[in-house]
Amino acid sequence: MNNRLFFILIVFVLGSLSGFSQTDSLSINRAQELKESPKEYDPLAPSKAAFYSAVLPGLGQAYNKKYWKIPLVYAGIGGGIYFYIENNKEYHRYRDAYKRRLAGYEDDEFQGVLQTEALIDAQRQFRRNKEISILVSAAFYILNIIDANVDAHLSQFNVSEDLSLKPRFNIDEFTGKSAYGLSLNYKL
Repeated sequence: MNNRLFFILIVFVLGSLSGFSQTDSLSINRAQELKESPKEYDPLAPSKAAFYSAVLPGLGQAYNKKYWKIPLVYAGIGGGIYFYIENNKEYHRYRDAYKRRLAGYEDDEFQGVLQTEALIDAQRQFRRNKEISILVSAAFYILNIIDANVDAHLSQFNVSEDLSLKPRFNIDEFTGKSAYGLSLNYKL
C-alpha cells in the first residue's frame, strides 16, 4: 500500500512540474506562435554545413551554431593523428633494430633484451596500430561531416507544443479503482 501511495505522490509532483494544472496553456502557446515569425526553411543549409565540415573540420558545427562540438571533433581527429605519429616512431625504432641485426650488427638498443622474432612481432603490432589510428582519424572526420549535415536538418525541424507527454491519474467509474500512467498527446 505504501508503494502505491508513493507512486501516486510522484505522479502528482511530476504532473505539477510539467504543467498538469488547469490553466489554458494552449491559447497562450498559440498567441506566442502568432507573435513569432516562422523560420524559413533553407533546403541548402544541410549541404552547406556538410561542405564546410569537409573543407575544415568543425566549420559545419560553427555554421550550425553548435560550438561545443568543435573541441570534440578536433580531439577525435587529433587523437588519431597523435597515436599514428607515436606508433610510427615505435615501428621505425623496431624496424631499424631489425635491419641492423639482418646486416650483422650487434649494437642495437634491444640487443640481449629481445629476440629477432620479438622485433618482427613488435613491428607487426605497431604497423597494425598505425592503421587503426588512421581509421579512427578518418572515422572522426566522416562523423564530423555527417553530424553537421544531420544537425542542420534537425535544426529546421518544427518542434511545437502539440506533442506532449504528461503523467495522468484517472479513477475508473465502474470499479472505483485508481489508474495512473502517462498520456501522449499529438495534435496535427
